[in-house]
Amino acid sequence: MTAPQHTTPDSTGPADTQAALTYTSYLALDEVLSAQRPRSDEHDELLFIVIHQVYELWFKQILHELARLQAVLAKGDTAHATRVLRRVLTILKVIVAQIDVLETMTPRQFTTFRARLDASSGFQSAQFRELEAVLGRRDRRAFAHYPEGGDQRAAIADAMARPSLFDSFLAYLAIHGYQVPTDLLDRDVSEASVPSPELQQVLLAVYADDSGPSTVAEYLVDLDEGLQEWRYRHVKMVERTIGAKQGTGGSAGAAYLRGTLFDPAFPDLWAVRSEL
Repeated sequence: MTAPQHTTPDSTGPADTQAALTYTSYLALDEVLSAQRPRSDEHDELLFIVIHQVYELWFKQILHELARLQAVLAKGDTAHATRVLRRVLTILKVIVAQIDVLETMTPRQFTTFRARLDASSGFQSAQFRELEAVLGRRDRRAFAHYPEGGDQRAAIADAMARPSLFDSFLAYLAIHGYQVPTDLLDRDVSEASVPSPELQQVLLAVYADDSGPSTVAEYLVDLDEGLQEWRYRHVKMVERTIGAKQGTGGSAGAAYLRGTLFDPAFPDLWAVRSEL
């Protein structure tokens, strides 16, 4: 009788034919560390590439966490919602801190390779556009850099067609017994939400109770503030690096970025501050 062959959980054949899992193979470091391909010999271009690739990895993780957050909010799960939000807030702090590293590169150092960037621009970050959509943005101009039929355009469009994070929060409040206006719970989620005085009265009741839902609400304010902080630091970094010059890819550079400041994702949560 032949003894059974043992396989590893991820294998498709006998264990002894599978290469041993290593730190390098598990993290796919061969691919990761070969993904930096500078277009010049300038010393500082590698830093520029690494910083922006790390941003994209963090955007990927934030999207992953926010999907989890919406799922637990749909169950009315306060404990897990607050845990996920704390993680996202910590990631945002890391993202903001990365700007300190990027600002060690002087304007002249950036200029040495800037022309090699051609039409590429941070404005083309599909993951950031998807993140904005998850947070409630419904501006079809976000599609501008992405061709019809492409995966990136599809991801942004799908996010705009789904309930936003704030929609999920309102559903969560309804589960906890708050009288969220029916028209907000049943609204067309493909359209941008607008501030609601009726909802703001509900939010005042949430804060008056000072229980789990008020904690989730405050974490959402922290999330909104953290994103605005990142936008501000990004604007100042661009200003100190290229001044009033046009950005790469034909963007308006710092002028465009300034226009995105202080535009909250969750305006109702800010509107009630003066009434608390």
